[in-house]
Amino acid sequence: MLIKFSTDKALSEAAAALQVAVAANHFGVMQVHNLKETLVKKGVEFAHECLIFEVCQPQQAKTVLDQNMGISTALPCRISLYEEGGKTILATLKPTTLLAMFNTPQLEAVAQEVEDTLIKIMTEAVS
Repeated sequence: MLIKFSTDKALSEAAAALQVAVAANHFGVMQVHNLKETLVKKGVEFAHECLIFEVCQPQQAKTVLDQNMGISTALPCRISLYEEGGKTILATLKPTTLLAMFNTPQLEAVAQEVEDTLIKIMTEAVS
């Protein structure tokens, strides 16, 4: 259900590389959430660095939403960057697994295409 890659790059370096890879693959970054910063602002001590990128390919999003607006609850795709065991990890939920929960077999090819592109993006970012 989870796609994970690791790199020796610092989190900030991997984040910059991810920004470039997202754009190069015709996706867009909608938002970046700094989880540590957000929690600290809310008075919660949290020591871990974690950035969550919300990414989207608008045409693919339109295709799935035209079939089932309920899928909006699983959009946009998210790629999380965090440190674990001295490495920077990039992780995302498999779009094919998420879409399967909506009983829309006609969208399997779209989900697979998005998943393949996310894997390509993440591979480029860790290289």
